[in-house]
Amino acid sequence: MPERPSVSVCMATYNGSRFVREQIDSILAQLHEHDELLVIDDESTDGTADLVEDIGDRRIVVHRNARNLGYVRTFERALTLARNEVLVLSDQDDVWIDGRLDALVDATASHAVVASNLLLLESHAPLRSPITGRPWLLRSRDAARRMRNEARILLGDAPYFGCTMALRRDALDLVLPFPDHLDESHDLWIATVANASAVLGHLEQPTLLRRVHSDNASTPRPRGVRAALRSRLLLLRLWREARRRRSSLRSR
Repeated sequence: MPERPSVSVCMATYNGSRFVREQIDSILAQLHEHDELLVIDDESTDGTADLVEDIGDRRIVVHRNARNLGYVRTFERALTLARNEVLVLSDQDDVWIDGRLDALVDATASHAVVASNLLLLESHAPLRSPITGRPWLLRSRDAARRMRNEARILLGDAPYFGCTMALRRDALDLVLPFPDHLDESHDLWIATVANASAVLGHLEQPTLLRRVHSDNASTPRPRGVRAALRSRLLLLRLWREARRRRSSLRSR
């Protein structure tokens, strides 16, 4: 049986000392010796980076931002520094479900970018759609419905979360660099550009227990009208940039 591709887990941390050890323990249990957990600390003030380094596992690589970049640019830096064949995004405060890594890596054999479902840590139930109130789930059959997927992204009804995503290295030509105007929702950028280029896959299997708390970078709380409109304009610009990159790569 062939060895599975090597993996870089890309984690952005900021003042995450409360939950990061539990998250890292669940990750290390699934890593092989040739994998890496790449932790980019965004100038934490609570000792997060020291805590991670003190774990003392040689698969953990810690980089400290010289200044606070925010979570979007910190994830971009992580993707840039990752060394291995499959890149898996990770938040600092969730818990990986057993079998997550193998399921994501297997899915990248047929899709350059994969997003899975997740469950809430407290209840083991799915999130609810902020638009319909129904369970917020990806279906594998919908991965090819590109215009429908983009419409759901623009409406705020697409459950794409960075913490559920994996990318093959060849997808980085599409994803990086992040657009200059991207200052939130890096996960929706990745989903948008992968969807536009028909390389996005949906993994119905839940692979993550998501911890929702007051310090999450993103929460399911509804936005105000101004913030919602600003977000929609950003997503429209991302869709245009995604189509430009698709055309650029095809013309090479």
